[in-house]
Amino acid sequence: MAKYLLLKHYRRTSGPENVPGTDLPIDQWAPEDVDAHVRFMQDWAEQMRERGEFVDAQALAPEGTFVRYDGEGRPPVTDGPFPEAKELIAGWMVIDVDTPERAHEAAASLSAAPGPGGRPIHEWIEVRPFLGEPPVVTE
Repeated sequence: MAKYLLLKHYRRTSGPENVPGTDLPIDQWAPEDVDAHVRFMQDWAEQMRERGEFVDAQALAPEGTFVRYDGEGRPPVTDGPFPEAKELIAGWMVIDVDTPERAHEAAASLSAAPGPGGRPIHEWIEVRPFLGEPPVVTE
């Protein structure tokens, strides 16, 4: 089995059906839609846990700071060109699955999370394998 990071991006799409409202940021959703979305995420994680494929998940706050090294003895740079908010990461999941195809299948199911009015938001999920994941040793 191999570990994969599933990155949930703030970048939105209205999906193949062009459903109005599915591109709204979550802070503009009705409270019942937010609750349904969170429940979906919890249920998704539980199903993955039951399959032995779930490792961890975290949601991230939308605010954050970009910092970079600016030379020895100089303060870090904490402002400057920032990517648009739609490019920032909303959260992540770590899964441990047998194949890249299974990782893609899991990501696609996560992309069906409900948004406004209960419609799937068709959220972009970035699938990244862990680099150099060592084999698991069992005795």
